[in-house]
Amino acid sequence: EILDGQLATAGGDDAAAPRVIFTDPQVAAVGLTLRAARGQGADARAYDVPSSGTAGGAFYGTGTPGTARIVVDESRGVIVGATFTGTDVADWLQAATIAIVSKTPVELLWQAVPSFPTRSEIWLKLLERREAELAAERSAQPQWELLVPARR
Repeated sequence: EILDGQLATAGGDDAAAPRVIFTDPQVAAVGLTLRAARGQGADARAYDVPSSGTAGGAFYGTGTPGTARIVVDESRGVIVGATFTGTDVADWLQAATIAIVSKTPVELLWQAVPSFPTRSEIWLKLLERREAELAAERSAQPQWELLVPARR
């Protein structure tokens, strides 16, 4: 539009605009950071995994540096942000953008099974990390029914 001499317009939420810094390694993000989400009052938590932590990551070299992060608004059960660093991580933004813009429930993302062995498995790793951290948090909470004797 701009090259044609027209005004450019954008619709929707500016935070949902994907952004990439094409350095080596790349930095790619969409949506809100953890700080921004909490600043907006969201019950936000971040879940991180190494970006090389998939079978498909071996094609880029074992232990290639980088991280993948999703920011989840736990009260709504949706991803509100994602940030990736590492080799060729920009390709992960489309899936993250779709999840954020569509407000797809995190639990529904388990059904979007990635091909094996691909780097898309990063999504399973992120979901597994979330599940493990939430389970650990639940198990660390006291089980009151075990601590308080039942009244008869």
